Amino acid sequence: MKVLNLYAGIGGNRKLWEGVEVTAVESNPKIAEIYKNFFPDDKVIVTDAHQYLLEHFKEFEFIWSSPPCPTHSVTNNFLHAQGNIRYPDMSIWQEIIFLKKWFYGKWCVENVISYYPPLWPPQELDRHYFWANFYIRPIKTHRGFNIANARGSTRQDGKEHDRTLEQYHGFKIPKKYKNKKLLLRNCVYPPLGLHILNESRRNVQPELFLK
Repeated sequence: MKVLNLYAGIGGNRKLWEGVEVTAVESNPKIAEIYKNFFPDDKVIVTDAHQYLLEHFKEFEFIWSSPPCPTHSVTNNFLHAQGNIRYPDMSIWQEIIFLKKWFYGKWCVENVISYYPPLWPPQELDRHYFWANFYIRPIKTHRGFNIANARGSTRQDGKEHDRTLEQYHGFKIPKKYKNKKLLLRNCVYPPLGLHILNESRRNVQPELFLK
């Protein structure tokens, strides 16, 4: 299966995928370098994922997109009150409309739970919204680890939280990379990424996909 992994980050969603040929698109060269070290067999392209989707969508059978989430997050409620006034980035809705209309494979768009009512009803799993052209059955995640606390922690044992997040996601990021905690917090939990890929394969007719 040819998979397009947009806004790939360090590849949390992709970590447990098998039997796939992955093209990963990441705009940050340093993050793309980390991804490539973890997944040397993937094709990694450093460019704008939003534009790449528009130009190359026909080349793939499954598309995963995780557009940037800061302008959609519930944190905007207090940021707005503090004077950080901004529009939500509407590129996520452009991609959903585009995929719904023009893409004939399976697709999934992931983002955070938003501070506003979504324009299209999502499927909600874990701490994410998912828009997809297939049903995603619920799955129990986190194995007892409270990632919400780790994500928002300002405690003195932050290094311990980094190690816990690394164990949780199964990634060991070299010390030379800054913002390690942010990279880990932005990951999709690998078993959840695998679950969604598997769900996309259920009851799929091969003729739906491009050859």
